[in-house]
Amino acid sequence: MGAITGGKSRYHHGDLRNALIGAAVELAAEGGPERVILREAARSVGVSPTAAYRHFSGQGDLLHAVKARGQQALAASMTETLHARPRLDDPGEEAVRRAEAIGRGYIRFAIEHPGLFRTAFCRTTPEEPDAFTGLEAPDDRPEFAAFVELSDTLDALVATGRMRPENRPAAEVAAWSTVHGLSLLILDGPLARLPADQRDAVVERTITTIVAGLVR
Repeated sequence: MGAITGGKSRYHHGDLRNALIGAAVELAAEGGPERVILREAARSVGVSPTAAYRHFSGQGDLLHAVKARGQQALAASMTETLHARPRLDDPGEEAVRRAEAIGRGYIRFAIEHPGLFRTAFCRTTPEEPDAFTGLEAPDDRPEFAAFVELSDTLDALVATGRMRPENRPAAEVAAWSTVHGLSLLILDGPLARLPADQRDAVVERTITTIVAGLVR
């Protein structure tokens, strides 16, 4: 997939807030949420911490912005994987292909961008400001794009007759927990020791198994 950021550059003029977020995204890509430090982001773009604090109330505020960027990048990976192959003519087969593709895109993002993936799901404050329970997106903000893509895909499975309507409620949780859990096993668990070809085979088997369960 394309680069998450455009590379490190010093700030000259324009939108300092976005420049700081971009620098912080690079920090997250290097080392996860622990690397997202407001003073380091300010140093990276060549401004003082005082200037940075005019745009962010503190560490948690910046981390929340980076988390949102991580979620958007995750959604982009899912969409990119979906569009990497041509659509199928049969709507039901296309809905199944879509479900499998976005799952692959999710796991691929975790493998290729582990630091940003971890940041996308980190806790930014003791009490998160969003009322997101993982069952339904509270609104259409870009940081919920990955979840919305999953929900829309599951709706398509029902609309094309591939999933029974009675199996639709909370199906997001089954699908999401499967790909997210596998991603963490690959990043931090025993599956990290698998050669790439075996790892990819495990990913494919897991994706086909969960989708088969959804459409059964």
